Amino acid sequence: MADLKSAGLIYLKGVLFAAIVVCCAVMLFLTSPTWRTALLIGLLVWASARFYYFLFYVIEKYVDDQYRFSGVISFIRYAVRRRRKG
Repeated sequence: MADLKSAGLIYLKGVLFAAIVVCCAVMLFLTSPTWRTALLIGLLVWASARFYYFLFYVIEKYVDDQYRFSGVISFIRYAVRRRRKG
C-alpha cells in the first residue's frame, strides 16, 4: 500500500479514527452508564494517545534518531531486535 499523500484524505482518515473512538466510547458508556465507566473510557483514550506519541515521537527523538517506525508491529520488531542485541 502506498503512502497517503493527499492532505484531504489524511484529514478524512483522522476524522474517521475520531469517529471510531467516539462511537466506541458512547456504546461502552451506554452499556454501563456510570461515572466509573466514563472515567475509565477517558483514561483509556488519554493513555492510548500518550502511548502512540511515545512509540512514534519519543522513541525516535530521544532514544534512536536513526530509526523510523511505520506502525506498532514495526515498533515491536524493533524492540525485540534491540533487546536481543543487548
